[in-house]
Amino acid sequence: MEKRHKLQFMKPTDPRLLDYVATPALLISGGQVRFANAAARDVLGAHIVGQDPRIAIRDPKVVALIAQPGGGNVTVDGLSVRGSRWNVACHVLEDGARLLVLEDLSVRVSVARAHADFVANASHELRTPLAAILGYVETLDDPKAGADEATRKRFLGIIRHEARRMQALIEDLMSLSRIEAVKHDAPTAPVELVALARECAGEVGERAKVSVTANTEAAQVAGDRGQLAQVLRNLIDNAIKYGKPDGEVAVTIEVTPSGRVSLSVRDEGEGIAPEHLPRLTERFYRADASRSRAAGGTGLGLAIVKHIVERHRGRFDIASRPGEGTVASLILPLMP
Repeated sequence: MEKRHKLQFMKPTDPRLLDYVATPALLISGGQVRFANAAARDVLGAHIVGQDPRIAIRDPKVVALIAQPGGGNVTVDGLSVRGSRWNVACHVLEDGARLLVLEDLSVRVSVARAHADFVANASHELRTPLAAILGYVETLDDPKAGADEATRKRFLGIIRHEARRMQALIEDLMSLSRIEAVKHDAPTAPVELVALARECAGEVGERAKVSVTANTEAAQVAGDRGQLAQVLRNLIDNAIKYGKPDGEVAVTIEVTPSGRVSLSVRDEGEGIAPEHLPRLTERFYRADASRSRAAGGTGLGLAIVKHIVERHRGRFDIASRPGEGTVASLILPLMP
């Protein structure tokens, strides 16, 4: 109400009107920055008002743009912070003053770069098993290799392994795509987390010893049961793959007084070096690439987990120390 009241008493030519614009804008006249709106002061600092634009902005391309008689546009990098990208438009006003408008392109550029990296990584991950399959098929096509029963069986086993790895990668890519398509839609169906954890742990009973402990008989969350089951299966599967061959996987569920439920999956493996932890949920990132591929990992499992947990308005974290195993944990809000 206060801003609306003040706005009624402003002249149409009052530069303070720019404060009501979310886009950074500066008014330059007489070799000085006469006015900078709140958005511009946030980006460049409040000290720029009254300064020479060459000192206030410190970018040769922008300074040259301001000096041009007809104004124009220029794209500059690092105007606010390192790695940022901005489009700067200079408009020449009737009195010779310049109106400088800054458009932040950083998010758009970042998304485009992430998309390009994702396509490149996915192509590489698919190319590797495909090359192996084609190579061994060509070898088997040779009468000498194909006629040898032991060689034929060994090569067919490798082909089967690589084909299944490619199939798993495609399934994970499709799964990630489906999750991202609905990431803004918070699920509302009731899901009982303790029963679901015991169900998922029971599915791998023949492969490993998985225990489930809880400080409650039931913990109901608003969720997508299929996606939460996928989270549990991914975390338990990772713990089995990277834990000790005869080690135990421990699933722990705790309801907190704050109305949340914490679920953690602990293994007894070699642990993960600290420098890898912040990047583990990136697509295709692997702390040990050769071991992950040998175990059949696609490099997308933890990215899928993170996206599902975020869709459920929760938080996901991984804690680990070399030699002490790894704990993957998520926190979700309980249903009222």
